[in-house]
Amino acid sequence: MSQFSFDVSLENFEAQVLQASLQVPVVVDFWAPWCAPCQTLKPMLEKLADEYKGRFLLAKVNSDENPELAGHFGVRSIPSVKVVFQGQLVDEFNGALPEGQVREFLERIALPAGAGEQPALREQAAALVAEGKLEEALACLVEASQADPQDQAVQLDAIDVLMQLGRNDEAGQLLAGEYPNDPERATALRARLALAQGAADTAPLEAKLAAHPDDHATRLELARAYAAQSRFREALEAALEVVRRDRFFDEGAGRKTLLQFFDALTGEQYDDLVREFRRKLSATLN
Repeated sequence: MSQFSFDVSLENFEAQVLQASLQVPVVVDFWAPWCAPCQTLKPMLEKLADEYKGRFLLAKVNSDENPELAGHFGVRSIPSVKVVFQGQLVDEFNGALPEGQVREFLERIALPAGAGEQPALREQAAALVAEGKLEEALACLVEASQADPQDQAVQLDAIDVLMQLGRNDEAGQLLAGEYPNDPERATALRARLALAQGAADTAPLEAKLAAHPDDHATRLELARAYAAQSRFREALEAALEVVRRDRFFDEGAGRKTLLQFFDALTGEQYDDLVREFRRKLSATLN
Protein backbone atom coordinates (compact mmCIF):
# COMPACT_ATOMS: atom_id res chain seq x y z
CA MET A 1 0.00 0.00 0.00
CA SER A 2 1.24 3.48 -0.86
CA GLN A 3 2.36 5.84 1.89
CA PHE A 4 0.07 8.43 0.30
CA SER A 5 -3.19 6.41 0.30
CA PHE A 6 -4.81 4.23 2.95
CA ASP A 7 -8.08 2.67 4.05
CA VAL A 8 -10.01 4.50 6.76
CA SER A 9 -12.75 3.42 9.17
CA LEU A 10 -14.63 5.14 11.98
CA GLU A 11 -12.02 3.89 14.47
CA ASN A 12 -9.02 5.57 12.84
CA PHE A 13 -10.73 8.48 11.08
CA GLU A 14 -9.65 11.09 13.62
CA ALA A 15 -5.97 10.19 13.45
CA GLN A 16 -5.74 9.37 9.74
CA VAL A 17 -7.92 12.17 8.40
CA LEU A 18 -8.60 14.97 10.89
CA GLN A 19 -5.14 15.10 12.45
CA ALA A 20 -3.36 14.53 9.13
CA SER A 21 -5.42 17.33 7.57
CA LEU A 22 -3.77 19.84 9.89
CA GLN A 23 -0.66 19.48 7.70
CA VAL A 24 -1.88 18.41 4.27
CA PRO A 25 -5.23 18.19 2.41
CA VAL A 26 -6.85 14.77 2.75
CA VAL A 27 -9.03 13.56 -0.12
CA VAL A 28 -11.68 11.20 1.25
CA ASP A 29 -13.06 8.78 -1.36
CA PHE A 30 -16.37 7.12 -0.42
CA TRP A 31 -16.77 3.92 -2.43
CA ALA A 32 -18.30 0.42 -2.27
CA PRO A 33 -17.31 -2.93 -3.84
CA TRP A 34 -20.53 -3.19 -5.87
CA CYS A 35 -20.21 0.31 -7.36
CA ALA A 36 -18.84 0.10 -10.93
CA PRO A 37 -17.90 3.82 -11.25
CA CYS A 38 -16.03 3.51 -7.94
CA GLN A 39 -13.80 0.83 -9.48
CA THR A 40 -12.75 3.39 -12.09
CA LEU A 41 -12.25 6.38 -9.80
CA LYS A 42 -10.50 4.71 -6.86
CA PRO A 43 -7.45 3.36 -8.76
CA MET A 44 -7.20 6.69 -10.60
CA LEU A 45 -7.03 8.56 -7.29
CA GLU A 46 -4.49 6.06 -5.93
CA LYS A 47 -2.29 6.60 -8.99
CA LEU A 48 -2.57 10.38 -8.68
CA ALA A 49 -1.81 10.29 -4.94
CA ASP A 50 1.49 8.55 -5.73
CA GLU A 51 2.16 10.98 -8.56
CA TYR A 52 1.55 14.04 -6.36
CA LYS A 53 3.96 12.65 -3.72
CA GLY A 54 2.35 14.00 -0.58
CA ARG A 55 0.75 17.17 -1.92
CA PHE A 56 -2.46 15.48 -0.77
CA LEU A 57 -3.28 12.22 1.01
CA LEU A 58 -5.99 9.80 -0.10
CA ALA A 59 -8.27 8.24 2.53
CA LYS A 60 -10.51 5.47 1.16
CA VAL A 61 -13.79 4.77 2.99
CA ASN A 62 -15.95 1.74 2.23
CA SER A 63 -19.35 3.36 2.69
CA ASP A 64 -21.09 -0.01 3.21
CA GLU A 65 -18.84 -0.79 6.17
CA ASN A 66 -18.82 2.78 7.53
CA PRO A 67 -22.35 4.19 7.20
CA GLU A 68 -21.73 6.57 10.12
CA LEU A 69 -18.95 8.33 8.24
CA ALA A 70 -20.98 8.43 5.04
CA GLY A 71 -23.90 9.93 6.95
CA HIS A 72 -21.69 12.47 8.69
CA PHE A 73 -20.45 13.75 5.32
CA GLY A 74 -23.92 13.73 3.77
CA VAL A 75 -23.02 11.11 1.16
CA ARG A 76 -26.14 10.29 -0.87
CA SER A 77 -24.54 8.57 -3.86
CA ILE A 78 -21.15 7.09 -4.64
CA PRO A 79 -18.47 7.60 -5.62
CA SER A 80 -18.34 10.76 -3.54
CA VAL A 81 -15.12 12.65 -2.88
CA LYS A 82 -14.67 15.10 0.00
CA VAL A 83 -11.60 17.18 0.83
CA VAL A 84 -10.67 17.87 4.45
CA PHE A 85 -8.03 20.48 5.27
CA GLN A 86 -7.25 22.03 8.65
CA GLY A 87 -10.01 19.84 10.07
CA GLN A 88 -12.69 21.35 7.81
CA LEU A 89 -14.55 20.21 4.69
CA VAL A 90 -13.22 22.53 1.97
CA ASP A 91 -14.27 21.00 -1.36
CA GLU A 92 -15.98 17.99 -2.93
CA PHE A 93 -17.23 16.34 -6.10
CA ASN A 94 -19.53 13.42 -6.92
CA GLY A 95 -19.35 10.78 -9.61
CA ALA A 96 -16.47 9.27 -11.58
CA LEU A 97 -15.11 12.33 -13.38
CA PRO A 98 -12.68 11.97 -16.30
CA GLU A 99 -9.02 12.05 -15.29
CA GLY A 100 -8.51 15.52 -16.73
CA GLN A 101 -11.24 16.99 -14.54
CA VAL A 102 -9.94 15.10 -11.51
CA ARG A 103 -6.48 16.56 -12.11
CA GLU A 104 -7.95 20.07 -12.33
CA PHE A 105 -9.74 19.47 -9.04
CA LEU A 106 -6.58 18.19 -7.35
CA GLU A 107 -4.50 21.12 -8.60
CA ARG A 108 -7.03 23.40 -6.91
CA ILE A 109 -6.87 21.70 -3.51
CA ALA A 110 -3.36 20.19 -3.32
CA LEU A 111 -0.35 21.79 -1.69
CA PRO A 112 1.95 23.67 -4.09
CA ALA A 113 4.44 21.58 -6.05
CA GLY A 114 7.41 20.71 -3.85
CA ALA A 115 5.51 21.39 -0.62
CA GLY A 116 4.23 17.88 -0.02
CA GLU A 117 7.46 16.14 0.89
CA GLN A 118 7.77 17.50 4.43
CA PRO A 119 4.30 16.53 5.70
CA ALA A 120 4.64 13.12 4.05
CA LEU A 121 7.97 12.45 5.76
CA ARG A 122 6.62 13.65 9.12
CA GLU A 123 3.57 11.40 8.74
CA GLN A 124 5.81 8.47 7.84
CA ALA A 125 8.06 9.16 10.83
CA ALA A 126 5.06 9.36 13.18
CA ALA A 127 3.81 6.00 11.91
CA LEU A 128 7.26 4.45 12.44
CA VAL A 129 7.41 5.82 15.99
CA ALA A 130 4.02 4.24 16.71
CA GLU A 131 5.46 0.91 15.50
CA GLY A 132 8.53 1.31 17.71
CA LYS A 133 10.87 1.74 14.72
CA LEU A 134 12.70 4.70 16.16
CA GLU A 135 15.89 4.55 14.09
CA GLU A 136 13.87 4.47 10.86
CA ALA A 137 11.71 7.34 12.11
CA LEU A 138 14.81 9.40 12.87
CA ALA A 139 16.17 8.73 9.37
CA CYS A 140 12.93 10.12 7.87
CA LEU A 141 13.16 13.22 10.04
CA VAL A 142 16.82 13.78 9.17
CA GLU A 143 15.90 13.59 5.48
CA ALA A 144 13.06 16.06 6.02
CA SER A 145 15.32 18.44 7.94
CA GLN A 146 17.97 18.33 5.22
CA ALA A 147 15.30 19.24 2.67
CA ASP A 148 14.17 22.21 4.78
CA PRO A 149 16.59 23.16 7.58
CA GLN A 150 14.19 25.90 8.76
CA ASP A 151 11.32 23.49 9.56
CA GLN A 152 11.22 23.69 13.36
CA ALA A 153 8.42 21.13 13.67
CA VAL A 154 10.63 18.50 12.05
CA GLN A 155 13.55 19.46 14.31
CA LEU A 156 11.40 19.09 17.43
CA ASP A 157 10.12 15.73 16.20
CA ALA A 158 13.72 14.61 15.77
CA ILE A 159 14.63 15.77 19.29
CA ASP A 160 11.70 13.77 20.67
CA VAL A 161 12.89 10.62 18.88
CA LEU A 162 16.50 11.17 19.97
CA MET A 163 15.36 11.23 23.59
CA GLN A 164 13.34 8.06 23.10
CA LEU A 165 16.53 6.47 21.77
CA GLY A 166 18.45 7.66 24.84
CA ARG A 167 20.66 9.98 22.78
CA ASN A 168 20.18 12.81 25.24
CA ASP A 169 23.45 14.63 24.53
CA GLU A 170 22.46 15.13 20.89
CA ALA A 171 18.95 16.15 21.92
CA GLY A 172 20.39 18.67 24.36
CA GLN A 173 22.60 20.23 21.70
CA LEU A 174 19.59 20.72 19.42
CA LEU A 175 17.47 22.09 22.27
CA ALA A 176 20.08 24.77 22.93
CA GLY A 177 18.64 26.61 19.92
CA GLU A 178 15.52 28.77 19.82
CA TYR A 179 12.16 27.52 18.55
CA PRO A 180 9.90 30.58 18.25
CA ASN A 181 7.34 28.70 16.14
CA ASP A 182 6.53 26.29 18.98
CA PRO A 183 8.10 27.51 22.23
CA GLU A 184 5.73 25.46 24.41
CA ARG A 185 6.80 22.19 22.87
CA ALA A 186 10.47 23.15 23.09
CA THR A 187 10.00 23.95 26.78
CA ALA A 188 8.28 20.61 27.33
CA LEU A 189 11.11 18.74 25.61
CA ARG A 190 13.63 20.54 27.80
CA ALA A 191 11.61 19.44 30.83
CA ARG A 192 11.75 15.84 29.60
CA LEU A 193 15.47 16.13 29.04
CA ALA A 194 15.90 17.36 32.60
CA LEU A 195 14.03 14.28 33.82
CA ALA A 196 16.41 12.06 31.89
CA GLN A 197 19.61 13.53 33.28
CA GLY A 198 21.14 11.61 36.14
CA ALA A 199 18.41 8.97 36.18
CA ALA A 200 19.03 5.72 38.05
CA ASP A 201 18.89 2.18 36.66
CA THR A 202 15.41 0.72 37.08
CA ALA A 203 16.32 -2.88 38.02
CA PRO A 204 17.69 -2.25 41.55
CA LEU A 205 14.87 0.19 42.26
CA GLU A 206 12.29 -2.40 41.20
CA ALA A 207 13.93 -4.99 43.44
CA LYS A 208 14.01 -2.60 46.39
CA LEU A 209 10.37 -1.67 45.88
CA ALA A 210 9.33 -5.33 45.65
CA ALA A 211 10.84 -5.85 49.10
CA HIS A 212 9.39 -2.62 50.53
CA PRO A 213 6.15 -1.71 48.67
CA ASP A 214 5.47 1.28 50.95
CA ASP A 215 8.81 2.95 50.21
CA HIS A 216 7.28 5.94 48.46
CA ALA A 217 10.59 7.72 47.89
CA THR A 218 11.91 4.71 45.97
CA ARG A 219 8.69 4.48 43.97
CA LEU A 220 9.03 8.12 42.91
CA GLU A 221 12.68 7.59 42.03
CA LEU A 222 11.59 4.63 39.91
CA ALA A 223 8.93 6.79 38.23
CA ARG A 224 11.60 9.30 37.22
CA ALA A 225 13.87 6.50 35.99
CA TYR A 226 11.04 5.15 33.84
CA ALA A 227 10.45 8.64 32.43
CA ALA A 228 14.15 8.97 31.63
CA GLN A 229 13.83 5.82 29.52
CA SER A 230 10.68 7.16 27.79
CA ARG A 231 8.61 4.49 29.56
CA PHE A 232 5.98 7.10 30.23
CA ARG A 233 2.98 4.90 31.07
CA GLU A 234 5.01 3.09 33.73
CA ALA A 235 6.32 6.42 35.02
CA LEU A 236 2.83 7.87 35.37
CA GLU A 237 1.47 4.70 36.96
CA ALA A 238 4.28 4.63 39.54
CA ALA A 239 3.76 8.27 40.52
CA LEU A 240 -0.01 7.79 40.68
CA GLU A 241 0.46 4.77 42.96
CA VAL A 242 2.23 7.03 45.46
CA VAL A 243 -0.81 9.32 45.44
CA ARG A 244 -3.09 6.32 45.94
CA ARG A 245 -1.05 5.02 48.89
CA ASP A 246 -0.30 8.35 50.57
CA ARG A 247 -1.34 11.56 48.86
CA PHE A 248 0.35 13.64 51.58
CA PHE A 249 3.76 11.93 51.34
CA ASP A 250 6.57 14.51 51.20
CA GLU A 251 4.11 17.41 50.84
CA GLY A 252 2.25 15.82 47.94
CA ALA A 253 5.34 14.70 46.02
CA GLY A 254 3.39 12.07 44.08
CA ARG A 255 0.94 14.62 42.71
CA LYS A 256 3.73 17.12 41.99
CA THR A 257 5.67 14.48 40.07
CA LEU A 258 2.62 13.64 37.99
CA LEU A 259 2.10 17.30 37.14
CA GLN A 260 5.76 17.55 36.15
CA PHE A 261 5.30 14.58 33.82
CA PHE A 262 2.14 16.13 32.33
CA ASP A 263 4.04 19.33 31.54
CA ALA A 264 6.79 17.34 29.86
CA LEU A 265 4.48 15.19 27.75
CA THR A 266 3.21 17.58 25.09
CA GLY A 267 2.49 16.58 21.51
CA GLU A 268 -0.36 14.69 19.90
CA GLN A 269 1.23 11.29 20.52
CA TYR A 270 0.94 11.83 24.29
CA ASP A 271 -2.48 13.52 24.46
CA ASP A 272 -4.48 10.35 25.14
CA LEU A 273 -2.02 9.14 27.78
CA VAL A 274 -2.02 12.47 29.62
CA ARG A 275 -5.81 12.72 29.52
CA GLU A 276 -6.10 9.18 30.90
CA PHE A 277 -3.85 9.89 33.88
CA ARG A 278 -5.34 13.31 34.56
CA ARG A 279 -8.68 11.52 34.93
CA LYS A 280 -7.11 8.88 37.16
CA LEU A 281 -5.46 11.53 39.33
CA SER A 282 -8.72 13.43 39.67
CA ALA A 283 -10.58 10.25 40.62
CA THR A 284 -7.92 9.38 43.19
CA LEU A 285 -8.02 12.81 44.82
CA ASN A 286 -11.82 13.07 44.90
